[in-house]
Amino acid sequence: MTTTDSDEPDLTIDELAVRAGVTVRTVRFYSSRGLLPPPVIGPRRVGRYGRDHLARLALIEEMQHQGMTLAAIERHLRQLPQDLSPHDLAVHRAVVASWAPESVETVSRRDLGRRAGRPLSDEDVERLAAMNVVVREGQDAFRVDAGLFRLGVELLDVPLSQETILAARTALTDHARAAARELSGLLRDAVAERDTRDVKSLSAHMHPLVVQALLTTFQRSLREELREWVGSAEAEADGASRDGTPGDASRDTSSA
Repeated sequence: MTTTDSDEPDLTIDELAVRAGVTVRTVRFYSSRGLLPPPVIGPRRVGRYGRDHLARLALIEEMQHQGMTLAAIERHLRQLPQDLSPHDLAVHRAVVASWAPESVETVSRRDLGRRAGRPLSDEDVERLAAMNVVVREGQDAFRVDAGLFRLGVELLDVPLSQETILAARTALTDHARAAARELSGLLRDAVAERDTRDVKSLSAHMHPLVVQALLTTFQRSLREELREWVGSAEAEADGASRDGTPGDASRDTSSA
């Protein structure tokens, strides 16, 4: 399977379908309805697809999973900015997924690969199990957290150790639980005197809004942290260069 670490389209329509876990016919249907941007036409007039197409397919599939009709999905996508990056689309999909109740299913080993849209090695399955995305329940049965499965599959390609991923998951879970507890307390105090129906209505409306606010705030905070980290690394490298590099040392030795 052709893959790429860049943003350049490098997937055929067959490879795109496999990666997205859909059929080629589905990709062509979505494209005909304008739900996917046209492919980049490469050599021999072969269309090439990239991360943007994958992210949009994942968003469409998530919205269908939530029970949205095709017409509703079309209206929703038309309202989104045309220049959203794959990362922005993934954040948007996370918000949509947050509306769904917890969904845990038991599937076979073969179904795991089908849902992943790619072959899964035994090592891949073990990593997913370590992330608590899948739980082995028998010789050929796995309990799958549908909400986390696609994220877990994407993490398989991240160049981080399993220990680092698990530590990150623990940090995110702990901080998310603390934020949820504090927000829940604030909302509970705000509606303490309200009717039960009003409380349920507020909860239903606040859930996606709070999740989107948390995602957006975290996204911006993480971007700032990464910017400071990269800036510090560049400053240190620049300082080391001014203090003296191996190249400077060699010039000094030769001049002596």
